[in-house]
Amino acid sequence: MTEPAPAAVAIVACSDLAASEAFYARLGFTVASRYPAHGYLILANADGASLHLTLAPSGWLDPARNPFGVYLYASDVDTLAAAVGASVEHKPWGLREFAVSDPDGTLIRVGWPS
Repeated sequence: MTEPAPAAVAIVACSDLAASEAFYARLGFTVASRYPAHGYLILANADGASLHLTLAPSGWLDPARNPFGVYLYASDVDTLAAAVGASVEHKPWGLREFAVSDPDGTLIRVGWPS
């Protein structure tokens, strides 16, 4: 394994790894490592961002009450928004961004400086 660069990486619980993998693929992520015996995927995108998916026990996730979220910085915010059917907005804090929920209700916000 190559030594990773220092970074913070979110571990996102999901109820269906295949559905989550397909969702995050629309946001530009591909599988870097797959651990089926452990219900775990490591995803990466072309910009070097990483996201880990872990299979949650049945009944543990309630998409209507999921309080978790992940923020992704991506220069291709318009392309990614179109891929998930979202609209990009100019925010007062100087970012162009959109928000969408993954299959388990985790809030995903994607943005880039205006």
